[in-house]
Amino acid sequence: MRIAIVGAGISGCLVSRILSTEHAVTVFEASQHAGGHAHTVDVDLEGVHYPVDTGFMVFNRKTYPNFCRLLEILGVDSQQSDMSFSIHCDRTQLEYQGSSLNGIFAQRANVLRPSFLRMLFDIVRFNGAGMAAARSKNLLDGQSVGDFLADCGVGKAFLRQYLLPMASAIWSSTPRSILDFPACFMIGFFANHGLMQIRDRPQWRTIKGGAKQYVHALLAPIAERVRLGSPVKSVVRDEEGVTVELGDGETQFFDQVVFATHSDQALRMLAIPTTAERQVLGSIPYHANTAVLHTDIRMLPRRRRAWASWNYRIADTDDQNAIVTYDLSRLQQHASPKPILLTLNATDQVAPDSVIRSFDFQHPAFSVSAISAQRRLMEISGQNRTHYCGAYWGYGFHEDGVNSALAVAKHFGLNLESCTAASTKERSATIAMCP
Repeated sequence: MRIAIVGAGISGCLVSRILSTEHAVTVFEASQHAGGHAHTVDVDLEGVHYPVDTGFMVFNRKTYPNFCRLLEILGVDSQQSDMSFSIHCDRTQLEYQGSSLNGIFAQRANVLRPSFLRMLFDIVRFNGAGMAAARSKNLLDGQSVGDFLADCGVGKAFLRQYLLPMASAIWSSTPRSILDFPACFMIGFFANHGLMQIRDRPQWRTIKGGAKQYVHALLAPIAERVRLGSPVKSVVRDEEGVTVELGDGETQFFDQVVFATHSDQALRMLAIPTTAERQVLGSIPYHANTAVLHTDIRMLPRRRRAWASWNYRIADTDDQNAIVTYDLSRLQQHASPKPILLTLNATDQVAPDSVIRSFDFQHPAFSVSAISAQRRLMEISGQNRTHYCGAYWGYGFHEDGVNSALAVAKHFGLNLESCTAASTKERSATIAMCP
């Protein structure tokens, strides 16, 4: 069959590679690079080259099993990463880093702060209640995170200085919106990723040479079938097939189409969406986040012992998108002369002379209605010559993108191991995906 793949993020790249083993695929990507959030940027400092990841950064073998299998098939190497987390509060000047006692009490006065010590007690309480709920699956359908926390009896310091910053950093959302997340969604994610365990947490890893290494290897066999800088304007479906119209007016005809874009983008491209498509895709919106790649260490906590891989700044309002500074040098083991940093949602606070590049990202805005919409995937995917995949069908991360692509591949009778079907000749092909 002739199959159009719209979007070349992790889901689009993987599903196109798998389907290409038995079908004629064409991949349409609006941007000038493939990989989506797997975007590696080359940074030169004092004559040394550093490939840094600005979107997808880390994974672990426990909770990313299919992505790890994909790396194994592709022969892409990884290395251990540091996943420490720190807090700096603009209003109170509170600072701590959670990976060691020295980090927790990086600000020595915290030893004498009752609210801080209560927060540590509440972390233990929340972890116990969360793990028990996850094991028993005793989370009411429709119960929000705010409802669950009220039942736990945790204090304000725990909320403002620990849980809401961590969760809003994970999902690049506002702290206030976390309280409206479905409890089963957030607690399930925390339990699955070992975030409610003091010991035996998963070892996080990063790809050697940057995420572009796996993107290159994944798409190499179908390089000539990937069309970068080719935004799709509309998709028309009828009994005969699928007509894809590009932004420049070009049209192509296919037997099937796979949308590997964001939900809202897919809905806009559908010329005549069904009622179910409007309801499902329209219930999973996205929100914007700006990011700046830079070397301004003022965006890190004041105390060096409080520095971490993820550094969260608590703003004065809970309605502002998460302000997080990622230390990419620390995450990716770069021995750079100064930290290479990526800061979300604080563009105006970064020294202009330290800025390397800036980016705009979109992240799914999860809610009770969004989680309900996820359960209706099969009402629209595999119907009317149309399939949907993307990380938004899960928790919004790379393993979810992989699993979503595999679900589409399964519809065609294929699986992850089909990737091994590429010939040696095909593997030698190349594509310039990260200029």
